[in-house]
Amino acid sequence: MATDTEATQGAAGVSGSDTLTITDNRTGQTYEVPIQDETIRATELRQIKVNPDDFGLMTYDPAYMATASCRSAVTFIDGDRGILEYRGYPIEQLAEKSTYLEVAYLLIHGKLPTQSELDEWTYQVTMHTFVHENIKEFMQGFRYDAHPMGMLLAATGAMSTFYPEASAVKDEEIRYAQVVRLIAKMPTLAAFSYRHNQGKPYVYPDNDLSYAGNFLSMIYKMTELKYQPDPRLEHALDVLFILHADHEQNCSTSAVRSVGSSQVDPYSAVAAGVAALYGPLHGGANEAVLRMLRRIGDVSNVPSFIEGVKSGNERLMGFGHRVYKNFDPRAKIIKKAVEEVFEVTGKNPLLNVATELEKIALEDEYFISRKLYPNVDFYSGLIYEALGMPVEMFPVLFAIGRTSGWIAQWLEMIDDSEQKIARPRQIYTGGRRLDYVPINGR
Repeated sequence: MATDTEATQGAAGVSGSDTLTITDNRTGQTYEVPIQDETIRATELRQIKVNPDDFGLMTYDPAYMATASCRSAVTFIDGDRGILEYRGYPIEQLAEKSTYLEVAYLLIHGKLPTQSELDEWTYQVTMHTFVHENIKEFMQGFRYDAHPMGMLLAATGAMSTFYPEASAVKDEEIRYAQVVRLIAKMPTLAAFSYRHNQGKPYVYPDNDLSYAGNFLSMIYKMTELKYQPDPRLEHALDVLFILHADHEQNCSTSAVRSVGSSQVDPYSAVAAGVAALYGPLHGGANEAVLRMLRRIGDVSNVPSFIEGVKSGNERLMGFGHRVYKNFDPRAKIIKKAVEEVFEVTGKNPLLNVATELEKIALEDEYFISRKLYPNVDFYSGLIYEALGMPVEMFPVLFAIGRTSGWIAQWLEMIDDSEQKIARPRQIYTGGRRLDYVPINGR
């Protein structure tokens, strides 16, 4: 164990402009902590102690508000400027020019594919959309009114029992097979969970259709021999999948990385992501927006609702974000997708309420000063509702798009030599050295 003097000397040779000087007022000892990428390593603080036998200083950061848990080259976010990039490519360009499967390839392989690479990738995903019949039977065992997200969570984890070789996470060939399977089968599991909840027969994949088109077929097909999705709905859904593909170290992605750090198979790791997304503070945010818009009811009620927000009597849902302190770039894109969908389904009166609410909030100093701008959830719920989706399906649709990001982050974590099994520290606040009291003496 290094002494205080040795620890201080260990920083020798580091430029003063690239270090943080810390003076411990308890001891008067000064420490030089290296700064790299605008961060310091939390373990560097361990050298700061009063006695040689002390554990050393720790950081306390509930919800990881200012703690970087990994290095990642997958997604870049600049919340102050409203920037979102996948592998360096702006989300605006990808949403306009790319497809979800091309974006999934980009996230997983780290580069945009050539035409031949994209064709091969699309073929592989398309040929793996079917699930084992036993998985279908497993899903049919749920109650008639089972929540689709709960079904998706269980079915995703259950896939690990159908592909036991997936536990060999260090074998690149085996690992890649599971990547393809997860991206291919997630829409099938999602559609099955929807049909089950609706009391309708399950629909098998149609491999003649696109990724988004096939999902729409499995959702909507009834007695027709061939389902032909409306290209506008198909495109809008594909854009939604792109916008939800990854979003840095959010709750569900952190769950995938944390569980995956035990080197469990990817199905179990992704199931952890689905579980996190199940929560109302993560995947259920757009449902809260819909409830708010319905409660407002009419454009004429928006001003009084705004006043209610200012006085603390109402909550403005779909505005503001933990990361973005500017307009969420996804919200701008999704607003266009809403218009495409309503061309097909007819305009939802709630869109007028949403538009007026957005207009007033963006002009009001109260919201501007607090940096409360619309986020992706503000409009996505309107699209899902227009597609005929019950609110229970909203996080399920989210999970389909996010699967490629979860897998990309999982792959990066597996190959990161700095990563170990996740094991956060704690500050213990309970009792100590208590003597056991027999039950008749309590």
